[in-house]
Amino acid sequence: MISPKQKQIYDFIVSYSQEHGGSPSLEEIAAHFDFLQYPSSAHYHVKKLQAEGYLERETNRPRSIGIFADRTVKTPIFKKTGMDAVRIPVLGAANAGPATLFAEENVAGYLKVSRSVLNRKDNVFALRVEGDSMNRAKINGKNLEAGDFVLIDSTYRTPRSGDYVLSVIDDCANLKKFQRDSKTGDVLLISESNNPKHKPIYISSEDDFMVNGKIIGVLKR
Repeated sequence: MISPKQKQIYDFIVSYSQEHGGSPSLEEIAAHFDFLQYPSSAHYHVKKLQAEGYLERETNRPRSIGIFADRTVKTPIFKKTGMDAVRIPVLGAANAGPATLFAEENVAGYLKVSRSVLNRKDNVFALRVEGDSMNRAKINGKNLEAGDFVLIDSTYRTPRSGDYVLSVIDDCANLKKFQRDSKTGDVLLISESNNPKHKPIYISSEDDFMVNGKIIGVLKR
């Protein structure tokens, strides 16, 4: 049997996962419940929930809490449901400002993403957002802020105007809104930001340019 505090923590993890598409860290649980002076308390309560069959957690992996079926304390159900997750590789960072970060395809780690957010893992990877040039863009209702992760469908290489894409210019990755002029055929990469310094990037025949995928989701930091 779990305590009322542990039930509150379980409800917080469920709510957080539904909103953000991934589980909170132990530090975020500690901060939410004011355990900062005693950070081991969050670990204790999560471990208790795990022992009682409410959660699963991978050792030494951040944000690796998985949620089992909704239940009341009196009638636990141990069958895993749709809140299980897929592991998505993180391939580094993409600058949401000027294209100044190299698109190095080295796996830096993995994100555990709820199947309610992403029901497949093939040909999908994640990048960490840096910069503020897309902080007004909306992907499924979520904007892109520094520190967030974006999910990229790497099979999408023929963008249409209005798509949010990962592009590579001269070996540097950036996240932008794709726009093609219907009359001239010129390609623009547009920032959507509250910072006026970010101007459109015009792609010329001199640029080594390609689209490496479409943004299909955002995981908030």
